[in-house]
Amino acid sequence: MPDPVWFRSLYWRIAFGFVAMLAVLLLVQAALFLWLTGQFTASPTSNTPQQVADLVAREVSDALAENPNVDLERYARERFEDVRQPFVIVMRDGRRASNRPGALPTGFGERFGRRGGSPPPFAAPPQEGGRGTGRGNAPWPRQPGDGAGARRGARGGPGGPNVAPIVVNNVQVGHVAVPSGPPPTEVVLRELGPTLTWSGLALLGAGAFVAAMVIFRPARTRLRSLEHAARALGEGNAEVRADERGGDEVSSLARTFNQMAAELSARTRALEASDRARRQLLADVSHELMTPLTAIRGYAQTLAMPEVAMDEATRKRYFDIVDRETYKLEAIIGDLLDLAKLEGGGVPLSTEPVPVSELFGRIAERHEPTLRRRGIELRKVVPGDPVVSGDVQRLEQALQNIASNAIRHTPDGGWIELRAEEHGDRVRIAVRDTGPGISPEHLPHIFDRFYKADASRTARDAAPSSGLGLSIVRAIVERHGGTASAANAEGGGAVFELLLPRERRPPGPPPATGG
Repeated sequence: MPDPVWFRSLYWRIAFGFVAMLAVLLLVQAALFLWLTGQFTASPTSNTPQQVADLVAREVSDALAENPNVDLERYARERFEDVRQPFVIVMRDGRRASNRPGALPTGFGERFGRRGGSPPPFAAPPQEGGRGTGRGNAPWPRQPGDGAGARRGARGGPGGPNVAPIVVNNVQVGHVAVPSGPPPTEVVLRELGPTLTWSGLALLGAGAFVAAMVIFRPARTRLRSLEHAARALGEGNAEVRADERGGDEVSSLARTFNQMAAELSARTRALEASDRARRQLLADVSHELMTPLTAIRGYAQTLAMPEVAMDEATRKRYFDIVDRETYKLEAIIGDLLDLAKLEGGGVPLSTEPVPVSELFGRIAERHEPTLRRRGIELRKVVPGDPVVSGDVQRLEQALQNIASNAIRHTPDGGWIELRAEEHGDRVRIAVRDTGPGISPEHLPHIFDRFYKADASRTARDAAPSSGLGLSIVRAIVERHGGTASAANAEGGGAVFELLLPRERRPPGPPPATGG
């Protein structure tokens, strides 16, 4: 079974699927992190940090002017909830408030950066009228260190925060400090950590669901099909098959399982056929052995009866019948043993060159008295004197069985032809008789054990056969790597044909021919 193509492999699909899923998850998480960070650090009004400081200072100043005891912590969280830019409110009385306390480092806003000096901590610029809003035109009260550098620090100079004063009734009571740059990474992570965690878990769950549906669900379906098929096969259903669609390892496993199931089914059918043949063989053997045994027992019991008076001629005839039936029984048992050895491979074959003309000569010598008595002509046609490769004794046994069958079914005065000719790398041997032929329904079974055709194929005085001769012929020929077949000849009669391996002659000069 060939290995699946790498890009259709289940392992590679799982690897690529998980890599793609992780890449998509990382990209989505990174985009979400960047978007949330931008939303965290950006003001909804797109103001600069200094503008945020001025806005918060003005709002706080108005709130304190209306209620000096306002809860700054609550006010900062509720009033500036939508302001994502963190800030701190530092009051003269020590109170502190922030919209995002965790987003600013400890002590932020108490002192401003030293590189540009520090603004006057609690100076109150005079206003032209009304409440201070941090935007009056009157000059700030001068304090030590107040100057241009201090004013740069109050407006977010290099390295310092952006500061705006909180003025109530023309008196600075505090200030608002807003960091100039983005918040530190740990602050962003602390603020956005829960959102990123839950969104990451949701994305991971969605990715796992997609991977399960796209990668594992088809494989699971086919594995369940394979499981059901294996269970059905274990219960005895050899015709069950698994779903082998696809080109991955599961499909390869399903194809292997189906091949195994097909082989088991074929073996089951072969065992069932073998069992039927065994039962039929036992029945045939019992019948064939019972016939002579019954005759032997009947005549023997008759001869043993003292009250039965019989003359010498009758007694001799009974003994002759018992003797013939004994030989018949011996022949059946011998044929059965030969057939069992040949089909089981228990008979070793000695391979040697065997001229077919010699085999034909031995057949003629053995059956010469019968042929002469019945007036049957035996014709031998051997052009080129072909030579086969095989066991001479077994090949002679096969040809003798075919010749005996032909003589038994040839009427008196007929003829039998033995023909041999080279046919490629084989030798074709044909035995033809002039009997009535073989009925078409009997041809497929002519080489089966104990199979006997109708009585029209048998001559009047021909001896009955055991039904094993042609089975032995086929077993001998197949042991030699050949084939045996039977057919009806044109003009009447039957023809048996054997194809046997031809002996390879060494190269040399052609034989001399007489002139």
